[in-house]
Amino acid sequence: MKALILMTLVGLSMAANGQTTSSAYKVMLETLYKKSVPLITVEELRQKSGVILLDTRSRNEYMVSHLPGARWVGYDDFDLQRLASIPKSAEIVLYCSVGVRSERVGEKLQAAGYTNVKNLYGSLFEWVNQGNPVVDKRGQPTRRVHAYSRLWSVWLNRGDKVYD
Repeated sequence: MKALILMTLVGLSMAANGQTTSSAYKVMLETLYKKSVPLITVEELRQKSGVILLDTRSRNEYMVSHLPGARWVGYDDFDLQRLASIPKSAEIVLYCSVGVRSERVGEKLQAAGYTNVKNLYGSLFEWVNQGNPVVDKRGQPTRRVHAYSRLWSVWLNRGDKVYD
């Protein structure tokens, strides 16, 4: 947790010293990711079809908004049984707020034999920051985005930030 806070503060310092939030965000992500799960960019994801999107955030975060068509699988209470209907060879893209929780769930999927798992680079925040749509619990478009915490919300540049 200390490392996450430190990286957030470093990113804020970089942004305050003239570097764009985008470049500070990339530095922060590069530091946090273990790269144990292959990454896919927002642009690459937008060009794909038939991908299974899995949201690894809390249920409350998912209910505020999520990528269209995404299934909730959770993080703290993640259970492989939620994926019982998904073939192990299916193309799966995981995301959370910035990509750390989704990378951890991706490692669990790989260990369970899933062979085509990717982590969305920058995750939901990057998706929204690039102007892509999110939907609420009823599947309706929304501007509301769960920002995880006030500390992490500095990386979310678009949408209406929600904190539980």
